[in-house]
Amino acid sequence: MQRQLVHHALANVCRDGRIARRDFIKGISAAAVAAGGLTWGDTLSLQAAELRKRGMACIVLWMGGGPSQFETFSPLERHENAGETKAIATTTPGVRIAEHYPEVAKISGDLAIIRSMTSKEGNHNRASFLLHSGYLPTPTVKYPSLGSIAAHQIADKACELPSYVRIGKTGVADGGGGFLGVEYDPFVLNRGDKPPENAAPTTAVERFRRRQALLSRMEAGYAESGGGSEVVDHQKLYESATRMILSQQMAAFDLEKESPAVRAAYGEGPFASGCLLARRLVEQGVTFVEVTLGGWDTHADNFEKTKQQSQQLDRPMAQLIADLKQRGMLDRTLVVWMGEFGRTPKINPRGGRDHYPQAFNVALAGGGVRGGRVIGRVTRDGAKVEERPVVVQDLFRSICHSLKINPDHEQMTPIGRPIKFVDGGKVVQELFG
Repeated sequence: MQRQLVHHALANVCRDGRIARRDFIKGISAAAVAAGGLTWGDTLSLQAAELRKRGMACIVLWMGGGPSQFETFSPLERHENAGETKAIATTTPGVRIAEHYPEVAKISGDLAIIRSMTSKEGNHNRASFLLHSGYLPTPTVKYPSLGSIAAHQIADKACELPSYVRIGKTGVADGGGGFLGVEYDPFVLNRGDKPPENAAPTTAVERFRRRQALLSRMEAGYAESGGGSEVVDHQKLYESATRMILSQQMAAFDLEKESPAVRAAYGEGPFASGCLLARRLVEQGVTFVEVTLGGWDTHADNFEKTKQQSQQLDRPMAQLIADLKQRGMLDRTLVVWMGEFGRTPKINPRGGRDHYPQAFNVALAGGGVRGGRVIGRVTRDGAKVEERPVVVQDLFRSICHSLKINPDHEQMTPIGRPIKFVDGGKVVQELFG
């Protein structure tokens, strides 16, 4: 009865697929009074269930190594720090990006560029962890990554595929399920153009089930002898793996099922395949997909290397956004392009750019983000943010806002204290207004 009343309250405060927080609380309170009281845990679980129905998803295009902002979305013009990089116009009046992104330039109307990201962390491992979790790594707390948080909060329980998929390895410590548990670790594929290996039963399903039952009996004995937590973690992973390999949704991993025209539109290479696979997975109900393009650590020969990187990035990124839009999926799918930091304005003696967290770029599309805009500005030499600085916590709150995740949700951790998903920061309202 309590849950029926709460669902009724939720139905009354939903407006165009969104829930106003104030109205949600009022509706829950009224239902709780009528039903004789609900715990806060009940309301949180019901809220999460309601959010899952909306099918929100996120695709992160992770540029491992720290992409140069000057050779991507924030080119310098008429300054010696620009080096060899030229700028081109986009379809958005007044917005110019680096010359090697003609396809992205065509979809700029769907793209919002933050040119004033700023951080203090210039170490690859620590910065990558920060941009994945919103926290710096510590020895006492294992913070969950953004993908794990999304899987925990809004994953579609009906989807038989993993709710968090990572395509390509980042090569650095960037978090996983953390204190949320191993079941929220990402399912990792080395590349997107081949289905997962060892992802089909090697025997008849009936025999497979008998083997599962035998394994459960064997593990029960180990659990009784003190290995209970290990058994629980193993069983969670085994159950999710079993559900996946027996599912017809596994066909989503097979790019051969796409037409040659669609595959050609994304281009060639592992990153292109990863972008196409990301769209297919989200289409099947996967909540969070990360596609990695490494190789951005350009301490030497920056201009030639970034040109090569752009040839892998330009068409797949543009086609992913265009494809999501054409299929009516962009409104409920947030696409985020980012790396762990940017590169120095000054060009070093080896023709490279070094680590530079003080000012860098992030680009977003879909998920309620209004495109065709640039947020923030750096000085003419590219050295400092001079307008609208955006810190990592601001970015994370904005992503949570898009996905309808409560960033202030407090999760109890193994060390015995609750920790918020996002500590501090404010939503970058210019992304949505």
